[in-house]
Amino acid sequence: MAGPRVAVVGAGAWGTTLATIVARREPVLLLCHRHELAEEINRTQRNPWRLPDVELPDELIASSDPTDLATAVDLVIFATPSPHLRAVAAKVGPHIPASADVLSVVKGLEGGTLLRMSEVIAEAGGISPSRVAALSGPNLAAEIARGLPASAVVAADDPELATRIADRLGRREFRLYVNRDILGVELCGALKNIVAIAAGAADGLGFGDNGKAGLMTRGLAEMMRLGSAAGANPLTFAGLAGIGDVIATCGSTLSRNHRLGEELARGRPWSEIEATLPGTAEGAYTVEAALALAERLDVEMPIAQEVHAALFEGKSVQRCLIDLLARESKDELGGLG
Repeated sequence: MAGPRVAVVGAGAWGTTLATIVARREPVLLLCHRHELAEEINRTQRNPWRLPDVELPDELIASSDPTDLATAVDLVIFATPSPHLRAVAAKVGPHIPASADVLSVVKGLEGGTLLRMSEVIAEAGGISPSRVAALSGPNLAAEIARGLPASAVVAADDPELATRIADRLGRREFRLYVNRDILGVELCGALKNIVAIAAGAADGLGFGDNGKAGLMTRGLAEMMRLGSAAGANPLTFAGLAGIGDVIATCGSTLSRNHRLGEELARGRPWSEIEATLPGTAEGAYTVEAALALAERLDVEMPIAQEVHAALFEGKSVQRCLIDLLARESKDELGGLG
């Protein structure tokens, strides 16, 4: 078997799924944080922590050594949870060949800096931003790992980079589109997780489909207001990374962010829920940065404010949703022009 030319950094459910997709066509290196996990994957061809029921292809090779990236790898995919991305990119970046394409599949905004994930990878990894693309969309890993159909969008300032990566990763059951609006695509991926927490809370309180649909729609309006103010293309929010991902993340029990909202509705605090989730609920780590960006751009985000209040300010979910319902009615398209 030839050496892998594609590497996936991060052996969570999404990283393992993407590595599996690649390995069905060509060898792939899955870079794990822990040596023990890499050994377990190589021995059993399964990821016991994140995708225990999925048999991994023989051409998927796991490692915990970043120096393995230096051997002829020409595409590196970062799938590390957002809270750890900067540290991982700093560790891995020096070993990425200068000619390799880089793809972020991480959804979030960095606290403090308010940087998008592609920007964190470029800055911490010492990589030119022109080499970094982003993939986002309705991508529930457990479904894609089973071969169920899905779509996503690959975005980059350089359309040739986006097309090259889409051609490399796309499959009949994993249809990839391209978009030059990497700013909008990444904001969609980060902000929809906040809306999903609110949707999960609404489900937990039994608000019904009408109430949840209204919440999702107004959440999308918040996303569009912030995106437009930041300079993104509003049409991106009507695409796969926007409304497509909102529908999937707000409606599926497979979504960790939706599950987080349901648990909050049961009265459990975030400090207790965090350790019990099967992976990272990115919305909880993004909401503060999203609100800081909204303040910087003078954009109103009431749903995000209430999600933050439920997570970090001790406000009950019931009170949060009641306060949202009590808000004064306004022009539906206000701030979207």
